[in-house]
Amino acid sequence: MFRAECKAGTDLGRMACSILSHGGLVGDDITNGIVANRTARPDCANGYLLDGYPRTLPQAMHFAALLQKRGLPDPIVIHLDVADTVLVPRLTARRQCPRCLRIYNLLSQPPSVPETCDDDDVPLLTREDDQEAVIRERLHAYQELTGPILKWYGDSVVRRVDGGAPPKQVAQAVVEAVGQGGVPSKALAQALV
Repeated sequence: MFRAECKAGTDLGRMACSILSHGGLVGDDITNGIVANRTARPDCANGYLLDGYPRTLPQAMHFAALLQKRGLPDPIVIHLDVADTVLVPRLTARRQCPRCLRIYNLLSQPPSVPETCDDDDVPLLTREDDQEAVIRERLHAYQELTGPILKWYGDSVVRRVDGGAPPKQVAQAVVEAVGQGGVPSKALAQALV
């Protein structure tokens, strides 16, 4: 959502991009506004997945109020537990095609020709937020803020998944965790493939 707002050049997007490019976490007011706008669109009427939101306790409280205002049920929170020693190499290996925006990972989903998009034959780029120093700063800030959220939601809402497992296993564990919340998981399984 942040990248879409950045690309669209909205006020919220410009503020978010400036913060992200320096390794910071976007503040609650900007984030809540972006999430509220995006989840109000018709394609979210039957549900949606949010990746990395809520990230602070005030965001979680804001989101709970937003869901209540819209007459929606409590969320299912999936917490992917992954050690920094696994995350940093994964994220620094991420590359993106500047033309078609396809994302590759040099470790797990490399292009056929090194550093070149399979679809466009364009050299791949490393995004600003995939630099190691930026990633480490983001991870530190995330860890400081996440613990209180997990406690606030509690074990009845939070489903923990080993995010260090291979991608297909993680996807299956997420589908199962969402299914435990009474949500039909067939569409989710298709979205994660």
